[in-house]
Amino acid sequence: MGELKTLMTAEQVPQVAATRRAELVRGELIEMSPVGRPHGRIVLRLGSLLLAYVSPRNLGEAGTEVGFVLARNPDTVRAPDVSFVSAARLASAPADGFFPGAPDLAVEVLSPEEPASEIQEKTRAYLAAGSRLVWIVDPQTETVIAYRPSGNARVHSGADEVSGEDVLPGFSFRPTDLFHLD
Repeated sequence: MGELKTLMTAEQVPQVAATRRAELVRGELIEMSPVGRPHGRIVLRLGSLLLAYVSPRNLGEAGTEVGFVLARNPDTVRAPDVSFVSAARLASAPADGFFPGAPDLAVEVLSPEEPASEIQEKTRAYLAAGSRLVWIVDPQTETVIAYRPSGNARVHSGADEVSGEDVLPGFSFRPTDLFHLD
């Protein structure tokens, strides 16, 4: 007979994972390794661009590694590398803890050791839980892929403009802004 697993809830994650990076996927804690320097630089650069746009306009909150409860029973808590939640949605959310629901914008920066299937699963989970836009940033190919709930995806590279579309109207950047940090 198979071993019965005890699934965790979103509320248990902070106590169990207090000293390490982790996400909760369908009730199971998934430990995450520290990121490399290129990954960290890209996250900081995009987060800085986003924060500089969002804050003075009081559009909501931009953050890094914020936990979002994407599903319950069993619970899934994901922490995108960069995220944005609109001011309207923040008004009804608790001030502390994980955000109940998906971010309006979720951004994942690929790491060399991360399998493509994992990124596809994260993208689907964000969109299914209500994210309106997901950006996958690939340092190896120097591209940004924008995914929408409709299933549409667009690859941006070089000097192409990546737009915040209707999630962040007026916000844009170019992939070269992320990858060439001179």
